[in-house]
Amino acid sequence: MGALLSLNSSRTGMSEPFDSRDETCKRQKLSSCLCEENPRLIPSLPDEISYQILARIPRINYLNVRLVSRAWKAAIMSSELFSIRKEIGTTEEWLYLLTKIEGDKLLWYGLDPLSRRWQRLPPMPNVAFEDESKKGLASLRMWNVVGSSIKIADVIRGWLGRKDGLDRMRFCGCSIGAVDGCLYVLGGFSKASALRYVWQYNPVLNSWSEVSPMLTGRAYCKTGILNNKLYVVGGVTSRGGLTPLQSAEVFDPHTSIWSQIPSMPFSKAQFLPTAFLADLLKPIATGMTSYKGRLFVPQSLYCWPFFVDVGGEVYDPELNSWAEMPVGMGNGWPAKQAGTKFSVIVGGELYALDPSSSLQNATIKVYDYQDDAWKVVVGEVPIPNFTDLETPYLLAGLLGKLHVITKDSNNNISVLQTDVQNHLTSLPSASSSSPDNSSSLQAEPVESAAAFQINPWRVIAAKTVGSSELVSCQALNI
Repeated sequence: MGALLSLNSSRTGMSEPFDSRDETCKRQKLSSCLCEENPRLIPSLPDEISYQILARIPRINYLNVRLVSRAWKAAIMSSELFSIRKEIGTTEEWLYLLTKIEGDKLLWYGLDPLSRRWQRLPPMPNVAFEDESKKGLASLRMWNVVGSSIKIADVIRGWLGRKDGLDRMRFCGCSIGAVDGCLYVLGGFSKASALRYVWQYNPVLNSWSEVSPMLTGRAYCKTGILNNKLYVVGGVTSRGGLTPLQSAEVFDPHTSIWSQIPSMPFSKAQFLPTAFLADLLKPIATGMTSYKGRLFVPQSLYCWPFFVDVGGEVYDPELNSWAEMPVGMGNGWPAKQAGTKFSVIVGGELYALDPSSSLQNATIKVYDYQDDAWKVVVGEVPIPNFTDLETPYLLAGLLGKLHVITKDSNNNISVLQTDVQNHLTSLPSASSSSPDNSSSLQAEPVESAAAFQINPWRVIAAKTVGSSELVSCQALNI
């Protein structure tokens, strides 16, 4: 009997592992069946409520949240979720920063200003470059063009002495835009060709894709947004040599169609005193901003190393025509090195940074539309030495405040914030600054700026990026 009990016990012990495995398989099959029968995002909750929960999670966590399951990944990457975020008011405005490292490689970073955390974007895909690399390289009429991401004068001199220089300059001179919740990288130079390519970054999908190309290949063009459409004006093309463009076009993100709009007249360039100057000085668009429902495009006449500001022109989408820019606006628009005119809209007001001739005099100016004059609203902007870096700063409007992005010689990027709205009531009186007297605009506002806060700036984020330079930035609210 004892032996029989022992045998039965032994058999029972031997059978346990098999029973355990069978039970595990049954549980797995049951779990699989339950998942198929109940594909809800959160068990026991309707998906409508689950989406409401996911819509309240900060975006900085979405890359981790999408790893929970395939269903969660699909939800996080769905347009439905971001529509709910808009409905319940949980959209977030991020700053997207473009940098360029050695080899002209572009790197994008996203900054969540609330958590002060950075997120690196996926790399841009390779471009199947247009086969125009050998066309007209020896006959290019090399004149120096203003650019935002590199010292164009040095580059063009490099092209003349090094035939393969263009081959290594992918996306050189590309322009950046942001519309309908997506980033766009447009055109640029590669292999002696001005490109028509347009790349779109969708932050919902966290991926890049190629969209409809521009009608004209162009580099160093200017971009602006009106009525949820992306406008592109000017720049240069490589047809018959490096020549400036007066043409302009507009992209509708809902139809993915580019349409031509009237070209810029460059009317001031037509009244040069001699034919020699008309041939020597090339008209270029040096900036663009969307302001009061129109596009304002400052312009210059350029022949390295000389810049001659000639005001600018204004495009009215309702009239579909160009008109001359107000005199004070065009003549007083602050310019950074190489003549580029950065600007940013905050609270419906137009701001620009004026580096002047020294760090101590760098100021933020606001354009007074009624007086047609630029007036200092914040003084003593803490930015690095302009002579040490190619692009020492960028401007951005974020969370209703003005931001200056700077990079110092130690490769540290800082995002500085100031509340310019608090300073508007302290502007100098209209009589103190005349649009015909630029010296008064430069001298008096510095004194008035001293009446503001002793230190109106605060650093909201910082990052060390290694050997790189600032190229561009955009803000997206999704």
